[in-house]
Amino acid sequence: MAMMMKSSFRDIERKAGYLGPEHCNPPPPAAPTSGQLWFIRDGCGMVCGVITWVLVFYAEFVVLFVMLLPARSLIYSLINGAVFNSLAFLALASHFRAMCTDPGAVPKGNATKEFIESLQLKPGQVVYKCPKCCSIKPERAHHCSVCKRCIRKMDHHCPWVNNCVGENNQKYFVLFTMYIALISLHALIMVAFHFILCFEEDWSKCSSFSPPATVILLILLCFEGLLFLLFTAVMFGTQVHSICTDETGIEQLKKEERRWAKKSRWMNMKVVFGHPFSLSWLSPFSSPEHGKAEAYQYVV
Repeated sequence: MAMMMKSSFRDIERKAGYLGPEHCNPPPPAAPTSGQLWFIRDGCGMVCGVITWVLVFYAEFVVLFVMLLPARSLIYSLINGAVFNSLAFLALASHFRAMCTDPGAVPKGNATKEFIESLQLKPGQVVYKCPKCCSIKPERAHHCSVCKRCIRKMDHHCPWVNNCVGENNQKYFVLFTMYIALISLHALIMVAFHFILCFEEDWSKCSSFSPPATVILLILLCFEGLLFLLFTAVMFGTQVHSICTDETGIEQLKKEERRWAKKSRWMNMKVVFGHPFSLSWLSPFSSPEHGKAEAYQYVV
């Protein structure tokens, strides 16, 4: 049994002397996951997360108090205000879910002799262990140096959501990029209309602020909207492409050999967003239910 374990258990860093099963403490008792909040205590990530919310609230301030409230048309203000605020609310909700959802962390410290023996490995079967978090490393999992955990189907670590993008929260990250891109586009369109109307009229009638302050606020919003639109639109397209091809960003970068079953693009979308297709795909409050779109089968 000992000889079989030695041939079937590989250290991912090829440092067997550094991390043998005897060096791993027993895994902590599993605590109930319900009610627990996942949050990464990373200074850079927390600052980026706060900046994201501040920029969205700044856009809210300019859109409401500079462009919509002073507008002469009540219908124009109500429609654009409802659309913009709804998209902004969904964007922030998606950001919160992406930040505070466990992305698929592998249990820490389970690479013990007892746990390895309980797997009842077949002759020739190979599993990997991570020397950094002392855990059995499932297929398609990668170690994140910021989260200090192995993450299932890890795509990348995003400081703007202060979390990894992985198997359990990729839907929320995709929705976050989509809604941020939409509110950025909407804000740019409203700014363009506002400039056109104000050039034809007296600037003092276009805003409750002074003309110089109004121009500065609108220019800053234009810069913010254009920057976020380009960034999130590219990220959204990259994520959708990765989902459709069923290959994460890390797997594409490392050109890892494909060892999992190939599925259709539509089925890959259902794996991430839920099965069957419904309006819940667009909701950050709805957790994806796989149904017939079976999730990936791991050793652990």
